[in-house]
Amino acid sequence: MPAPSGPGWGRVAVFGDVGGQRHALADRLVALGADPDTFALPPDLTVVQVGDLMHRGPDSPGVIDLVDRVMSEQPTQWVQLVGNHEALYLGLPQFHWPERLPGSSQEVINRWWGTAKLRLAAAIEVDGQDAQWLVTHAGLTQGFWRHFLGMPGSGVDAALSLNRLVGSLHEKWLFRPGVMVTEAIDLSAGPMWASAPDELIPSWREAALQMPFQQAHGHSSLIDWATGRHLGLADRVGPFTADPALRHTTSEVGDRRIVGIDPGHGRRPAPTWGPLVLDDARVVAR
Repeated sequence: MPAPSGPGWGRVAVFGDVGGQRHALADRLVALGADPDTFALPPDLTVVQVGDLMHRGPDSPGVIDLVDRVMSEQPTQWVQLVGNHEALYLGLPQFHWPERLPGSSQEVINRWWGTAKLRLAAAIEVDGQDAQWLVTHAGLTQGFWRHFLGMPGSGVDAALSLNRLVGSLHEKWLFRPGVMVTEAIDLSAGPMWASAPDELIPSWREAALQMPFQQAHGHSSLIDWATGRHLGLADRVGPFTADPALRHTTSEVGDRRIVGIDPGHGRRPAPTWGPLVLDDARVVAR
């Protein structure tokens, strides 16, 4: 069967946490066909970035400027999600972080949020796959999906339900912290805070129903990539596969997959990493 064609179909590259590493982000975009000078994306490529653009690395303002340029010039080809580090500049901060963005970069983050360019979730359709992909910063736990969203039955419905919370009376639900803030595991932790080994994966593995979508997330990993140590309790995390070249982990949860793509950048970029690239795909909700 030929690959689908038409508006939006092509490659969708889902990027994990950038963490202030402008050069690392630029290199990966160029490797996907972006112009090395302007970073204009090729017409067949859409980028979804899971948030945490800033902090840790040496050039957070540069990352934000690069993304703002592409979003302004190719708004349909870059989908920017919000992470817990962006949330520090949007009110309701949930944790202390020693670094702060300069005022001009903070203004960009607030402009994105106020004009709905910064989203909570996106859904991706891949030709030949019966389940859509839901992309959020930290992943959608089974408890949050059930208790706060009312159990939407597809990736599109889940993404739309999450994005509708922005600006509503229930917006604070999106900042619901879990073990990373409170030190208490919460299988209903929110999509900016869920810990993959402690909350996200166990919440779905221990559920008595099928996850209605596949997921890709950043924020945390099942592996400490610096040491190779597996995180979480093995009997709760279950089996998973790891791609150390891309720094991805893949958990099979019933007939669905949850792929973690946080590369674990620190002050220096990860020595090897890459986005999750879905071919013959398109973003169907943002």
